[in-house]
Amino acid sequence: MQDPMLWLLRRHYAGTWTIRRTAHLWIAVATNPDTDRAPTVMHDDVEKFVRELENPPPRVGRRISLLSTSWSAERLDQIGDGAYRDDTPPIT
Repeated sequence: MQDPMLWLLRRHYAGTWTIRRTAHLWIAVATNPDTDRAPTVMHDDVEKFVRELENPPPRVGRRISLLSTSWSAERLDQIGDGAYRDDTPPIT
């Protein structure tokens, strides 16, 4: 049987968050990768979780993936969506 709270939260926040849960955590990932707010919210308490979904904290760190930087672009070949290859042999 599907969790009714999970169903309600997914329905309510469908345009903003992708929501899932484990046995102990509620987890939401922002649907907008360029958000200036926290891209991921996790809590073990559903009430704190919902408060943070309504008012997520500011984003910390970089807004872009390190894989999209010029350093990576010069060294890696993209072979698929989110998959990269480096043909450089390991340093021994």
